[in-house]
Amino acid sequence: MHEDLHQKNKKLTEQFRKAMYDFNPIQVLGSLKSCFAKDAPIHLVTPFETLNDVEEFYLKALHPLYEAIPDLERRELIVLSNRSQLDQDWVGVCGYYTGAFKKPWLGILPTGHQVSMRFHEFYRVEEGKVIEMQALWDIPELMMQANSWPLSPSLGREWHVPGPSTQDGLAINDDDRNRSEESLALVSEMLAKLGEFAKGGVEAMQLDRYWHSRCSWYGPSGIGTCRGIEGFRNWHQIPFLNAMPDRLGALGKGNLFAEGDYVGFTEWPGMKMTISGDGFLGIAPSGQKITMRSLDFWRCENGMIRENWVLVDLLHVYAQIGVDVLARMREFNKARQVHLQ
Repeated sequence: MHEDLHQKNKKLTEQFRKAMYDFNPIQVLGSLKSCFAKDAPIHLVTPFETLNDVEEFYLKALHPLYEAIPDLERRELIVLSNRSQLDQDWVGVCGYYTGAFKKPWLGILPTGHQVSMRFHEFYRVEEGKVIEMQALWDIPELMMQANSWPLSPSLGREWHVPGPSTQDGLAINDDDRNRSEESLALVSEMLAKLGEFAKGGVEAMQLDRYWHSRCSWYGPSGIGTCRGIEGFRNWHQIPFLNAMPDRLGALGKGNLFAEGDYVGFTEWPGMKMTISGDGFLGIAPSGQKITMRSLDFWRCENGMIRENWVLVDLLHVYAQIGVDVLARMREFNKARQVHLQ
């Protein structure tokens, strides 16, 4: 019965997810209204923030994206579902939106070419309805493809982030409960060890106990992808911890859940920290306290973490230190002319 429930939850969300493959506005809005509770909050990336219901989500976020990308298509790479350690039922989906970018969106100028924008979307389900959504869209990724990213360059590799190397992210099942429990325990212990940095530095985190030597850490645009433990440390962890050594995750209240070799984490926000040092995103050490929205997927392999997909709401990070990234982008684009039919 436990397994059947989570397969049903996947099928529930599949209604609107499939409607967004060949994006039909009427079908998308209708399926959203059918699957979501009437007053379900939609926690979305900056500049959208928390929306009151699916109709507002559709009108303020999805439909304007569709107008800018008229052949909008949703592609999925990972879909998992289970009960979290907080006894909440979640469905997590990792993928990207794609299509030809024809009209401006959020002030980002169109390219006329095919573009992609990653998403991590988590849906909490109760009694056959989605009662909450937490989602990040990688808006900086789209800005970079439009040559409109106005801030610091990425330290990691910017590219079209792939799906799982095993190509099984859409065929995950929970038949082997032990496997799911082992994956959950591995990621839980790794995250707990990351929190030991403040006490014992890098050695206390014991990265090589948890991360495969050929791991890939697929970070958001603005940070980029890092390969191997050395790449992860050089291009993300060292600048991150140098700037914010007091960072604290929300493991006590966040929702961590596993299915097979895959683990998902969602919380809004997921971390809090103080920008007290230099090195992260070129931000000056102002002593500013911030929170960070980060939604994650991991794939485990033979008792080690082999792949990690990470999205962070970087526009929200900048907003908390008084930088409006989209406004700066508009200044950046003032002299540009776009001629598209």
